[in-house]
Formats: sequence, C-alpha cells, structure tokens
Amino acid sequence: MKEQIIEKLNENTSLTIMEINDMLHLSTIEEYQRLESNLDELVSDGILYYSDKKKKYLLLENSHLVKGNLILNEKGFGFIEIGKDLKDVYVNAKNIGNATDGDLVLFEYLNKDKDRPEGKIVKVIKRNYEPLVGEVIKIGKDYFVDPDKKSASKIYIPKDKLNGAVEGHKVVVRPLKEGKRVGEIIEIIGHKNDVGVDILSYVYEYNFRPSFPSEVVSELDSIPQFLTEEEIDKELLVGRKDLRDKEIFTIDGSDTKDIDDAISIQKLENGNYLLGVHIADVSYYVKEGSKIDEEAYFRGTSVYLVDRVLPMLPHKLSNGICSLNENEDRFAFSCEMEIDSKGKIVKNSIFPSIIRSRKKMTYDDVNKILEENIIPAGYEEFVISLLLMNKLSKILRKKMISRGYIEFESNEAKIKVDELCHPISIEARIQRSGEELIENFMIAANETVASSIYYKNLPGIYRVHDKPDEKRLGQFLKFLSLHGYVISGKNKVESPKDLQNILKQITNIKEVRVLHDMAIRAQAKAIYSDVNIGHFGLGSKCYSHFTSPIRRYPDLILHRLIKDYNYNYSEDVINENREKIAVMAEHCSVREQEAQNCERDVDKMKKAEYMMDHLGEIYKGIISGVQEFGFFVELDNTIEGLVKVGDLKDDYYIYNNDLMSLIGKRTNKKYSFGDEVIVKVIGANKENSSIDFEVVEEKELNTSKSQQP
Repeated sequence: MKEQIIEKLNENTSLTIMEINDMLHLSTIEEYQRLESNLDELVSDGILYYSDKKKKYLLLENSHLVKGNLILNEKGFGFIEIGKDLKDVYVNAKNIGNATDGDLVLFEYLNKDKDRPEGKIVKVIKRNYEPLVGEVIKIGKDYFVDPDKKSASKIYIPKDKLNGAVEGHKVVVRPLKEGKRVGEIIEIIGHKNDVGVDILSYVYEYNFRPSFPSEVVSELDSIPQFLTEEEIDKELLVGRKDLRDKEIFTIDGSDTKDIDDAISIQKLENGNYLLGVHIADVSYYVKEGSKIDEEAYFRGTSVYLVDRVLPMLPHKLSNGICSLNENEDRFAFSCEMEIDSKGKIVKNSIFPSIIRSRKKMTYDDVNKILEENIIPAGYEEFVISLLLMNKLSKILRKKMISRGYIEFESNEAKIKVDELCHPISIEARIQRSGEELIENFMIAANETVASSIYYKNLPGIYRVHDKPDEKRLGQFLKFLSLHGYVISGKNKVESPKDLQNILKQITNIKEVRVLHDMAIRAQAKAIYSDVNIGHFGLGSKCYSHFTSPIRRYPDLILHRLIKDYNYNYSEDVINENREKIAVMAEHCSVREQEAQNCERDVDKMKKAEYMMDHLGEIYKGIISGVQEFGFFVELDNTIEGLVKVGDLKDDYYIYNNDLMSLIGKRTNKKYSFGDEVIVKVIGANKENSSIDFEVVEEKELNTSKSQQP
C-alpha cells in the first residue's frame, strides 16, 4: 500500500486522506484504518509531509521542507546535518521549538547563504531516543536481544556491551551502528519472571520513566510540605481569594491519592445555583523552565496501569502540597459559575484562591447517598449539598444532551491484581451518579475557562475533536441498514445531534456496546491544539482541559496562560504564547496517545494472563469484529478473543465485506458483527496478549455450564 500511496502523490501535488482512499478504491473501515496507519508511518519516516492547516499529504521532496538530524549545543542553539556534501544548517535557540539533541526534524530555510545557511524547525518526525525493549537470549555462545516488538529482528549484543545483563533479563537496547542489528544494553529492567517486570517492559517501550531523574528530586528540597501563614498572607495581599470558610469537598475513587479538583455549591436568592470548581494551583510550585517542569513536559501526562501510577509530577507534589487533601490549606484556581434552572451559565469568575477541603469523599459512598438513600458515617453534614449538586448535575447533563453530547457505552475495564500482580478479577467500569456528577461539573468548568480566553481572541490551548469521517460513518450507517436496524431521521451526520439521534435508537439492543465501538472507530481523535474547532463528541463550541494539572500538562499550560493574561497582559507575552503553544499542544497530543497505547497494551496483556487461568471454560459474548481470518468475540467484562476461521469445522466460510460476516458456503450459516455467540476458551498467551476461542454448539451446553469470568 505504501508504494501505491507514493505513486498517487507523485501524480498529484497533494491529497487528503479521503482523496487517497478513493484513488485506491478502499471501501471498508478496516482498509481505511490500514491506510491511516501507512500514512502515519510514511510521515514518521520522513517520506511524506502532512500539512495540519490544509489537512493534506504531499511527498517531502515536493515540499519546501528539508529533513535532517539536529545537533544541539549546550548554549541552546544547534545545527542540522542534512548530508555529507551539504553544509550544516544553523538553528537559533528560538527556532528549535521542542526538538532535542539527535532528533530527526523537518525544517525550512530562513536563508540559504552558502557560508552560513539558517533554518527553523517545523516538526520533529522521529525522536532520538526510541527505546527498544526485549529479552536477552543466548544462541550458541552469542547473546542477542529478542525485541518485544515482534516486527523487529533480533539484535546482536557483544559480550562487552551486556553491561551485567544475563539470559532472561528484560532490557533496554541502544543500537551501536545505524542500519546494523548490533547494540548495547543501557538499562536492565529486571528478570522476565520478576513481579511487575512484564508491565515495566511496556513502560520503557513507550518512553516513560518509572522514577524521576536526580536533578528533579534535588529541586523538590525547596518545595514545602505545608503552607505557612506567612506565605498565605503574602498571597492574600496580591489578590488571592480566601475561600476556607466555604463548604468545599472532593469526590474521587477510594484509592486516589492525587486530588486535582474540589467542588462547592450554593443556592442563590434568585433561584440560581453557584457552582464552584476548585483546581489545584500546580503552577504556583512548578515554575516554567525548572527541572521539574521539563520532566513534566517530557512525560506530558500521568499513566494509569493496573498496579501502579506513573505520575507526571513527583509524589511530594502530586500526593502532597498540590493535592487537595482533607483539612489542609491549599492554593487553588477557582472557577465559580452562576447557573440558572435550564443549565445556562449566566455569570462566571476565574481567580486564584486558597481553600480547605472539608472531606475526602469516595464515589462508592456518594453513590450510596444519591442512589440508595443510605448515609455513610461522616457524611451527615454534607447530604443537603450532595443532593443539591445531584439536581444541578442532572440539569447540566440534560442541557449537554440537548446540544448534542454523545453518551458512548464505555468498554473500559477494571482489572484487579493480587500482591504478585496476577489478575484475579476483570469487570467493565460503570459510570454511576457520583462519577457523572463530577464529569458534568468538570466539563462546565473546562468550557467556561476555554471560552474566557477564546472570546478575548488570546492565544490558548484547546481540547478539540473534529467531525467524524464521512466515509467511515457512511459505512457504519450502511452496516446498520444491511443488518435490519431501522434508523429514522437524517441519514447523514452533519452535527453531533445527528449522530446522537442514531445512537439513541440502538440503545436498548444487546449488541449496543460493540455498535458504539464501531461508531467510535469512525470518529476523529481528540487532540490538543492552539486552534479552536470545537469538540464534536461533547457538542461543545469551545473546550479545553483546566481541571487536572497534577496529571495533564495541557491543564498546567492553561493555568499559566490565565495568570499571564491576568497579571502580564503585554503584546510580548501574547506573541510568545502564540508561537510556542502549537508546538506544545502537538507534543502533549503525542504523549497522551503513547500513554493510552501503554495502558491499552498492559490491559490486553493482563486480560490474556487472566484467561490463562480459565482455559476450557464457556462464556456468552458478542461478535465485535469480522475478518477473513476469523471473528472477534467480546465478553461482558470487555475481554476479547479470536475465533479463527480454521476452527469453524462445520463448513467452509467465506468473508462478506458488506455484511461484515463469515458465511458458510454449504450451509449459508452466518457469523456477523453484533451476533451473540457461545464460546470456549481454547488458548491464551500473555507473551503476545492473545486469547483464542472456539464456538460452542447448543448440544455441548448440555454437559457444560456457561459462565462469565
């Protein structure tokens, strides 16, 4: 496919993904996703260039951009190597963006002076440090690393480059020579059988670090554990508002230690609600340009894995002075919103504050109050506020839905492990009243803060979600029609409400979750951007991330912008922000995607490990995907396994692309997307995260008991 893409772009100056899709006569969601993947790889390899503004691909050789490797000088400036016979290109520190030493970059010439050509970096296309993780093996007398990425071939390790590693160790490898499969071991993760090493392997693969560098740890010495009266008085004098007399509290999971957000509520005399969303003022402690800040930016986000959290900030900050802990004074950023009975925000105020959370509540306890009318001990004095909040939450959710907010069925799993990190239970996460209440309040605050910058025409960072791809949505609608789902109303999705209407009509069918998953795959990815195009999935015209600065770097950027515009509203600050936000937004989007991939891969591996304990057991499931080689079946707890076409012994099955079905040539029996089937677990392998099922016929159920893990 890559050769075909290049051929089409040789014939045309530039093309959108849909133009390439149509020229290659691709017609399925799977083919489109393969095209998308190939385009991403060609861009990453520096063969194609993607223009964010025009949303078009073109051959790099046909663009004004040039590819090269950056060599940074300790003084901040750098040079780009572009070839043996060409002079290195000088890059001023202000034109380097977020590139680092050794990165493969795209740049544009600022001048082509023969003695000293100068350029500006436009994009990083490949990071210098791309960790390769694998297992040390021995073949004969020689040592190799067998990469976890099975697409990569084995790497020979000279004995003097083992650096203490032995057979069975999981390690990080650095190639010694470009293009040669020879390397040295730069870090030993642990033995493959050690507890938690299986997860750490993914951590290193996605370039996250389980610990903080020493220079970051050293900076923590200057950060206090508690607020002093002197510090509080000083901040109050410069305009920080004291809200410690207000009833403010937090609601989180029972095991949460990094608490970003707290809430408050009041019923006003005019009948409106005064909702307060109070967010940890991380920017007060994490100063731009500090080592802590540089590390937080590198990480971009916290990563949540089954048995651990890789925090964006060290625990002294994330669980300590920044966390809105019960009965402790904390600096915060508050967003107070006056909201009427229809859910409209009629007034708002965003300001630095000092708060004291009265109670660390848990979702489980709050749900007992809101759903079961049971009041856990210690919650008595907060019941009235919680009930008032729940009433407002429902008003806000109703308004969100009326504008097009799309409620997708979640397929997120909750995986419990024992002390040896072995999975002991897996179940689907369910959003209940308490979780929905916090989500609704955070969305309201995020929109309010984003709008406060956008409508002043100031540079900002936004959480954006583009419209779904028409072709992929068309395939989804075609699938619904071919499978007998009768959808009334518009058959073209032009707004969030159109898609919302379609999904609403398939709410009460058993296969709703896999259909929602199919619709999600037709969606664009939500990303960070300096250009506001709205958030399609939320039905929001203006949205950003403000409410989680402990675990998301874009929120920290937004906090700093608000401070800049409140205290230093100068043309220089505005211009500086305008230049740097685009680069930072792209970096944060990339790190978020890598964190999600890491979390997904760990979940898949643990699900396979879990099913290794359940071989031979029988379950009910829904067909969640169909291919020529077989079909995937998803169980109620989100575990997914493959039924291989070769294991369907009763007939020879042929794949029908339009119906997304395997159809028996002799019997005409169908296995289609969305069908309910009964399967037996016949294989599971945590090494490649695979689970194999086979179909169980009705007659076999007489001697077997159907169950759900």
